[in-house]
Amino acid sequence: MEKTKVSDTRSEQGVPLHPLKGITSNQHRPLKTTKKPKIAKHKRKSADTSFFCRYELKYRIRETKARAIAQYIQSYIPPDGYARKCPGHEYPIASLYFDSDNLHLCNETLNSRKNRFKLRIRCYDDNPESMCFFEIKRRINTVILKDRARIPKPQIANALEGSGISASLYKKDKKAIDQFRFYLKTLCARPVVLVRYKRQAYEGNSSNRVRITFDRELAFKTVNTPVVSVSGSGWHPVPMDFIILEIKFTDRYPFWLTDMVKIFDLKQTAMSKYVSSVKQSCNMGFCAPTCLMGTDDG
Repeated sequence: MEKTKVSDTRSEQGVPLHPLKGITSNQHRPLKTTKKPKIAKHKRKSADTSFFCRYELKYRIRETKARAIAQYIQSYIPPDGYARKCPGHEYPIASLYFDSDNLHLCNETLNSRKNRFKLRIRCYDDNPESMCFFEIKRRINTVILKDRARIPKPQIANALEGSGISASLYKKDKKAIDQFRFYLKTLCARPVVLVRYKRQAYEGNSSNRVRITFDRELAFKTVNTPVVSVSGSGWHPVPMDFIILEIKFTDRYPFWLTDMVKIFDLKQTAMSKYVSSVKQSCNMGFCAPTCLMGTDDG
């Protein structure tokens, strides 16, 4: 499906969302409020440490619809910088998730807790010299907040132990890594599962940072060591007859996205790749099913 690129201000301005007061990258306690969440404009702190504050909408769609939407959105936003270098604008992502023995963080998602978080280390290739990213991804009501620290792969173990990290990197990423380690210690968390999938990504260059992604070929393997890779043996597919579509934005929901949702009849739903992988792991007997107490996998 082709659509002429819209040049008027209506398509760019969208529906404004108000600032989320009181949210900073150093705030880690859940907000106790019944008011509609508001979102602030945050800039990247540096090339190595990033703090994101945004909205995320998820959909489960068929492959034919995913291809049509991908063609539609290219009239408005291009493939992201990394996707442009990859065939089909698609690249692999592997995320190592940490959790407690009773899968506390997994159950927080299953039980649809409004204020929750995930702990993961993410990489995009198997080059031993490339960077990986320590991430704390929080949800506060409908708002997503993410702290990210950039660390060379050889220093993953040292970062988890809090020692032996390059001084320059440690200064830039200290707060995020310290917070990550604090959560690990508080939860007695350990590596639980390594999740892999292929991502097709598009992102606008405006301050709103509209980002649309399509995730396919979800797979996992259970682990007990902090090693992150996108290849190797031991991967198990997560049965999935749909593509995961995610729409992300920081400030305004553009009118062209409203049109897109109507045109393709998109129905928002919950979908957690981590929880889906843990569920499949339990189904295959790799962990105790009694650890999973909820029914939703958002």
